[in-house]
Formats: sequence, C-alpha cells, structure tokens
Amino acid sequence: MFDGDVAELDAAGVLTSAAAHRAEIDRLEARLLVHAQVFADLHSADGLPTGGGEGRRPGRERGVVYGGAGCPAIAEFAPAEFGAMIGTSAGSAAAFIGQALALRHRLPRIWATVLNGEATPWKACKVATACLELSEEAAAMVDEQVAGLVDTVTPIRLGKIVTAARYRADQDAARSAAERKARERGVYVGRADDHGTKSVWILAATGDVLRFDATIDALAEALKTLGDPDPLRLRRARALGILADPAHAQAILTAGRTGTLPTSTPSEAAQPSATEVARPGDAATADVTTGVVACGQGERVEPWDVTPRADADRAPDAVAGAGQAATGVEAPTRQMVNADLAQLDGITGSRTSRTTIYVHLTDHTLATGHGVARVEGCGPLLAAQLTELIGHRPYSVRPVIDLNDTISVDAYEIPRRLREQLKLIHPVEQFPYGTAETTLATDLDHIQPYDPHGPPGQTGTTKLIPLRRYSHRVKTHGHWNVNRTTDDTLEWTSPHGFTFHVDHTGTRRTDSHQQRTTPRWIQHATDPDNPAAER
Repeated sequence: MFDGDVAELDAAGVLTSAAAHRAEIDRLEARLLVHAQVFADLHSADGLPTGGGEGRRPGRERGVVYGGAGCPAIAEFAPAEFGAMIGTSAGSAAAFIGQALALRHRLPRIWATVLNGEATPWKACKVATACLELSEEAAAMVDEQVAGLVDTVTPIRLGKIVTAARYRADQDAARSAAERKARERGVYVGRADDHGTKSVWILAATGDVLRFDATIDALAEALKTLGDPDPLRLRRARALGILADPAHAQAILTAGRTGTLPTSTPSEAAQPSATEVARPGDAATADVTTGVVACGQGERVEPWDVTPRADADRAPDAVAGAGQAATGVEAPTRQMVNADLAQLDGITGSRTSRTTIYVHLTDHTLATGHGVARVEGCGPLLAAQLTELIGHRPYSVRPVIDLNDTISVDAYEIPRRLREQLKLIHPVEQFPYGTAETTLATDLDHIQPYDPHGPPGQTGTTKLIPLRRYSHRVKTHGHWNVNRTTDDTLEWTSPHGFTFHVDHTGTRRTDSHQQRTTPRWIQHATDPDNPAAER
C-alpha cells in the first residue's frame, strides 16, 4: 500500500501502513502453513519400508503423527529438511508441520478463518497445540466453539476460552489431566538468560512450599542483619544458593539471630586448599571446580513455557530497582559481607559434593578479570559474575585439553579425552540449525562411515561431529550428505540437493537457490550398484 519512505507519513499513515504490513505478514504465514501441509503430503509414511529385513533396521526412518489423532503419519525425517530451509531446528519444524496438519484435519473451521484472513495464524497454531491430546471428536467441538473468536479476544482470554472448551468437550480427559497434574510435583530448573540468571519452578505440597518460603525469608533477614545492603528480593535470591549447603545455611541463620559471627576455629579439613593456577595458553578454557551446584549440563525447559511468543497483553512487572545493572561487581559493603560469609563457610566445614563447571574465556579475560566468559549450561557471563557462580569456597583452576591439538586414534571407540575435546570445540550439535547442547553423552558420529578394514586414524578430532540422536539417525538413514570443507566448516547436502555450511558462527545456506533436477535419494535408490538402497 505504501511503497515510499515511511518517514514521510503522518501518524495516521504510519498506523495504516503498519496494519497493512501486519495483514501481509499474516497472509504469508498462512501460506507457509499451506507449504508445510503440502510438504507433509509429499512425505507420507505410506512410502516408507514396512515389514522386516533391511528396511526395519534400528534407527531407520518411520512414520510419525505430529498433529494429533486424525492427522496423517508422515516420514519422521522430513521436518529436518523443511526446518533447514526456513531457518529453524528440526524439532521446531516438526511442531510447525504438526500445527499445520492439525488445523487442516482437526480444526477445519479455524483453518478456514485463517485462509480468509479472519484469524491470525500464530494464534490458530496455539489453539492447535492446546488441543493436541484431544480426540478427533473433542477437537471438533473446540473447533466449533472457538472458530469465530480467534481474533476477537486477547490471547489471554482466548487461552481461557480454549481451556474451557476443552474441558467441556472431554470431561473424562479433563479429570485425568487434573489428576495427572497433581502427580507432577517436582522442582524444575529453566534455561539461563543472557545475564547469568536461571529460574526455578516448584510444584509441591502447599505446606512444604510455605515452610520453604519462610526459610528463604529467614535467610534473607539474616543476611540483612549481617550487613547485606541489597533489597529483600535480591537477598531472597541469594538465600537460595546458601540453602544448597544446609550447614552453611544454619550457620548464617544462627549468626543472624545473635548478630555476631561464630568464634570457632576452622578445622584442618575446612582450611582452603592450595589453589592450582593454570597459565593461559592457546586453549583459553578453564575447568573450575567448586561446591556450588550451578549450571547443569542438561537444559530443562520451564513446564509452563509452551510457546516462544511473548504475550503482548501482559504488562511487565514493576520491580524496585528496575533498569539497574546487576553485574556481580562487588561494592565495598558487599565485599565485607562476602568476607563474613566466607568465614562462616570455613567454620561449617567442606561441602560433600563437588561440581565441575566449564568456563570458556580468552587469555586476556583470564589475566585481567575483565571481559565475557561462556559457561556451559548457562551461556555468556561477565567475568565479574563468575564470583556469584563459584561462591565462597576454595576452588581450583586446572589446565585443560589444548583445543588446537588434533587427537587421533585407530579404534572405532572414542576415548574420553577425545570426547571431551570435541565437546569443548563444538558446544552445540553440528547439524544445520541444531540446538542441542553438546555433552559427554552426545553421539559422536564419523563424518565418513568407519571402515574396519580402512586406514588408521579414522577416529579423530576433525573426523567426528557431535549430533543428537535424531540428527545422527537423519545423517545415517535420511539421505543427507556431509563433508568437511575446512577444519572449522561442514557442508551438509539435503535430500533435495540444498547445501548448508555449519561452523562456529552457525548455519548458512550456500546453494544459491539451485535445486537438483532429481532428488539425490531417488538417484541413490535407482543406483544398480546399490541393491540394498531404498527410501
């Protein structure tokens, strides 16, 4: 509608143009859903091998229903290529394809409003996800009740309406879900954000939560008595870390009640051990061991976080001190409080557990204490924030594997030293747009299949790549091809001939929009020298 410079428009013109662009985005998102449906149709599970023999070896592709009961099964590996082409992970692509199929097969009225431009596609997709576990009949009832409301109410109201419709559509399922929810008590740790903060979600008995809350309050009050100048909400957050060591927490509670520090002499066992100092080398990585249970290797997503979209109707919380940087840099008062806490920590004895934390940093940051570090399981942190991560216990820094050193062995089995080196070199799996964090349990796959009769040195630093199990299966059985073009770059070729480069900067498509005339999997299947080939 407006092809000129937006800056030349008045306020009404800008609003009109913005609405027109929003409508165009919705139209394109609806078309993308149609593309997902057609792509799924082209990859029906009917074309997959059935029965025994070669076609059903472990790891082979199978049919999967992504959209709920009533949706057709599609080839399990199809979302990997679709996701790579739209710049998202295979898991996100599978969810998107499932939403598209659910709208077409389970929620046809809502789907019609999307096609007519009467409903925002992403809102319709949220309805499809909410109804994923419903039967076809129950989903049809929700479809009938909600179809005319997708764009007429706010997302929060829409969510409540959908929930009520689900309960009415299948009351037995609603009761079962309520009972199942009651059994889902637990403590969940969420992903780290960009500022060194993690969230904890607790589902427990009311009495237990109230007692826990009271203990957190008591620790926060004790910290205030000992001179902590922070507001209550920050002292409560700090109390959570203290509570991880019951003896230390008890000492702080006692000191808070008396207003004085204990005068006991620390035992020999509690004396700080000599700290090993690693000189910064070419491999700018440190392994810091500490008693503080910090960032785990396995990331768990908050159970309430079912969509990546923020709800625009929810106002941000007004928090005291909002906008102030919390970098972990210690003020003089904070330093004195930390010294007192460290003294308490020494008196209460050593912790029974030790946690290994992998901290990646440059030699400059290691020498100066300024800069950015990357903590596995947490993400980027300011160097000053490492104090919060390590805590007050003695810690040791030890030299690590030189990441510039190439390790090679002759066996198929991968030694731990090589596995750890690859984990440090590749913090994320090396499949296009992969999101899985590399751990010591991640699959390490040979880029070129291992040949027991081949030359020595087939298992090495540049000949293995970390892949999550799904990506490993896609590479092995899904007609993808991968080659190493440089020590830092992998070139992946999809079944339909599209190429992607994966390196430390991420994933880039490199085929210049050129498509093979014949998909490579068809060429592979018709190769007379490959009698076992099949799709």
